[in-house]
Amino acid sequence: MDVVSDAISTVRTGQPSSERVRVGGRWCARLDPYEGAGFHVVLKGGCWLLPDGGEPVVLGAGDAVLLPHGTGHVIADAPADAATVARAVPFGRWADATVPRPPLPAAGEREVEMLCGKYRLDRSHVHPLLAELPPLVHLPSRVGSHPELRAAIDLLGGELDARGPGSCLALPSLLDLLLVYMVRSWMAESRSGAWPTVLGDPVTAAALRALHTDPAAPWTIDRLAAEAGVSRPTLARRFTALVGRPPMAYLTWWRLTRAATMLRDTRDPLAAVAREVGYSTPYALSHAFRREFGTTPGQYRATAGALRP
Repeated sequence: MDVVSDAISTVRTGQPSSERVRVGGRWCARLDPYEGAGFHVVLKGGCWLLPDGGEPVVLGAGDAVLLPHGTGHVIADAPADAATVARAVPFGRWADATVPRPPLPAAGEREVEMLCGKYRLDRSHVHPLLAELPPLVHLPSRVGSHPELRAAIDLLGGELDARGPGSCLALPSLLDLLLVYMVRSWMAESRSGAWPTVLGDPVTAAALRALHTDPAAPWTIDRLAAEAGVSRPTLARRFTALVGRPPMAYLTWWRLTRAATMLRDTRDPLAAVAREVGYSTPYALSHAFRREFGTTPGQYRATAGALRP
C-alpha cells in the first residue's frame, strides 16, 4: 500500500455511518466528542459549525468539513450564542422515531440539506500523518477544486437517495472513498503540515513507498538508499529531517503497528503475523512488540478484541 492508504486502514475499525438531513427554520444540533472522525457535507443552503474551543465556521453549498479527531461541535442555522448552544438538540436523537425530527422547511423558507456521518477509529497507534491533521478541516466548494472529492460527494448523495440493489456494499465503500479524498484534499491545500512536505520530497517518498509496499522485506539502509536512488548518507539525512526518525527506526515502528492492526482485525496465528511484518519468529516479534507497546501480542489481541465495535 501507499502511506495514506496504510495510515487510514490502520486506524479504521467497524463500519462508517451516514445520513442525509434536511432542515429548515430555526434549528441547532449538538454532536458530542467521539472516538473517531466526523464529517458534514452541505448539499443545499448553508449553516454554521461551532467546534468546541474553536472559531465558528460558515458552511455553504458544496462545502465539506472533516473533524478527524472527533471534536465535539454544534451545527446550527445561524450564529448561536451560549444559551442557544446549551439548548441544542443532541444530533443522534433525530434518528430516534420517538423524538421530533428537525424542522422541515416551510414554503418559501430556506432549506438546508446535508450529508452527516462518522468513522470509527482506533487511536491507539495513529500514523503521524493523521495525527497532525488539525481539529477541523474545512474544504470550501470552489469551481474546479478537488474534482474527485466532488464526484464522491455526488455518488454518496445519490446512493443515500436511491438505496438501490447493492447499497449495503456501496455505501461503506463510498464513505471510505470520501475519507481518502478529504485527507488528500487537505494535503493538497495544507501550508503547515509536515507530511504533505514528506510525501512531496521525491527521495523520502520513494523510501516510504518501498517500506509500505513490502514491510517484510529484508531492508537495510543501503538497499533502501538504492531504492530511492541516492547515497546512504543522503537518505538518512533527508528522511530523518522530514519524518522525525531514521529510516530503520520508522520501519521497526511501522512493522509493529501493522502487527498490532493484524492482531486486532484478524485471527491469524502469531507466526503468520510475524512473517507478514518481517519477523523471523513469533518470539522475535513478541520481544519487539512488548518493548514498543508494553504488552504481549496475546494480551493486546485480547484487549483489542474486547474493545472492537
